[in-house]
Amino acid sequence: MKLIPSRASKLERAVHGFLEEVTHIERRFEPWFRPQLNALLREPSAWLIQALINFKRRDEGLALAEERPLPGEEAALDSVIATMGAYMRRHYHPGEYQRAGNTKTHGVVRGEFIVRGDLPAHLRRGVFASPRTFRAWVRFSGPGPDSPADSDDVGFVSCAIKLMGVPGPKLLDDETSTQDFLSVCTPTFVTPDIVANAELQKQILRGTPVFYFFRPGAMHVLDFLMQSLWNETQTSPLEAQYWSTVPYLLGEGQAMLYSVRPRSRRRSKIPNLPFRPPDHYLRDAMVATLARRDVEFDFLMQVQTHPHRMPIENAAVRWPARRSPWVPVATLRIPRQRFDSQEQFAFAHNLSYNPWHCIPDHRPLGNQSRARRRMYWELSRLRQEMNGTPHVEPTGDERFDE
Repeated sequence: MKLIPSRASKLERAVHGFLEEVTHIERRFEPWFRPQLNALLREPSAWLIQALINFKRRDEGLALAEERPLPGEEAALDSVIATMGAYMRRHYHPGEYQRAGNTKTHGVVRGEFIVRGDLPAHLRRGVFASPRTFRAWVRFSGPGPDSPADSDDVGFVSCAIKLMGVPGPKLLDDETSTQDFLSVCTPTFVTPDIVANAELQKQILRGTPVFYFFRPGAMHVLDFLMQSLWNETQTSPLEAQYWSTVPYLLGEGQAMLYSVRPRSRRRSKIPNLPFRPPDHYLRDAMVATLARRDVEFDFLMQVQTHPHRMPIENAAVRWPARRSPWVPVATLRIPRQRFDSQEQFAFAHNLSYNPWHCIPDHRPLGNQSRARRRMYWELSRLRQEMNGTPHVEPTGDERFDE
């Protein structure tokens, strides 16, 4: 695999910096026009982009929930781990290491994950097998691998749910009673596969990530456009919808995607626009909301019904809802609470979210998820070793607001 130099030229940095600054200015005006554009153009644009992505794909003859390793998959994974580790070592000092991805923590909040009792038989698998309530720690975060001011990021938020008290064996043995569900605010992933992701990470290390999408010989313009349709000026992490973007098992021989959708359509006001908002206005919006009321999300599931149109190994393809509608299977309830104490943020910093913290019925599928097993493990260990902090498996009994 061809290596990209770890430092960009002055011209490349200047061009990239100009594009970033234009984006930052645009984002401060977005709330006045973006909702109308979304309502009018987002779905038709996504349909066209997906049609172009699918036009280039060939049917590989896979069965439902079937995986197939990619050529160069292991080498790409080695490259990603080395590159992300190099970024962490370059930008952080011991004791101050941050996560390599989804870096900025807006908040870790206490929640309840309530499984519905009216699910059809084919959905009653794993933690959804019967109606019950799990305690949860839910982390809302921003982009990575750095932690910019909220108005200077790319309009990206993520949601990671850690259920506790989940019985049965786990696929990653550093936690014994948890099940993690990870999701981001775009319905497709930023890269189609781990080989492409290795190239993106090299560009991030160079300080010019946007060039990944437009690099001659490996254009990813369509992926850039899909991300742009959903990355926007966010009002609050509690007001965004999230998607898994990559599939998981739903019992043997059945694959699913999941989504976390807020029940309320309320939108928080972003202070000081079109001038510069506070650097942590997204956290401030969460604090203000949860000081007043509970928040609820629907946890939705989409089951794979066509192995080519709803692929396992290509995370750039959006599974068509017309082939398999989204079905609500649980409620994520976040009760009114205070979560912004120093003690709770220290606790959040030591938590580890990994899709392989799971029971076999929800095993992650596809090359990017296979990569995540070792990638998340090694980078998490690096962060904890450099900070001198132990791995923490939460129980749900932790208290910080008393």
